[in-house]
Amino acid sequence: MRTASLLVVTDVDSTLIRDEVIELLARAVGPDAERHVAAVTERAMRGELDFAASLAERLLVLEGLPASIVDDARAQITVTDGVPDLIAEVHARGGAIAAVSGGFHEVLDPLAAELGIDHARANRLEVADGRLTGRSIGPVIDGPAKRDTLESLRLNLGVPTERVVAVGDGANDLLMMAAAGISVAFCAKPAVRVAATHVVDVPDFRELLALLPD
Repeated sequence: MRTASLLVVTDVDSTLIRDEVIELLARAVGPDAERHVAAVTERAMRGELDFAASLAERLLVLEGLPASIVDDARAQITVTDGVPDLIAEVHARGGAIAAVSGGFHEVLDPLAAELGIDHARANRLEVADGRLTGRSIGPVIDGPAKRDTLESLRLNLGVPTERVVAVGDGANDLLMMAAAGISVAFCAKPAVRVAATHVVDVPDFRELLALLPD
């Protein structure tokens, strides 16, 4: 792994993108399912629910959906304004950018490749006979996993903590943000706003350019 002059690690749902992917998936079940999933997501992002337990509860709603529904959800995603600008500037400075998500690799991987994101980590959906089982496989990417991913990348890339920027909006981003020298609450929940070193309320990643370390 090459070294980098700085590292930006960002959350994905409602941060790098304007959507919550699991809600897009639940929409295929029906409006009641979508509302239920959205309510559980909101509570989890406020820190009122354990993230892993909330993910398991929300995934159960998706049981039996065709796996192709993931492609449908991916087609509905809106990338946050200014994301390409930030990625280009980070790369121009010799830095690296990572996306770490409580969402799903099946959506994040093609998006990361399209945007030029250097590293991506997310949950994986379990599929059997072409249908979602309502479960994930592998480790759950929760708050501790996000923090550990940031720290592993920082060490491998040789980036000092003060040159690490973490961007998040929900409670499961707090540990990751606490491990960075610069933490940005991006259109975030109240607890995240309080904990961050910077607050951005405009949904545009160009707002982050001025916060990058020199």
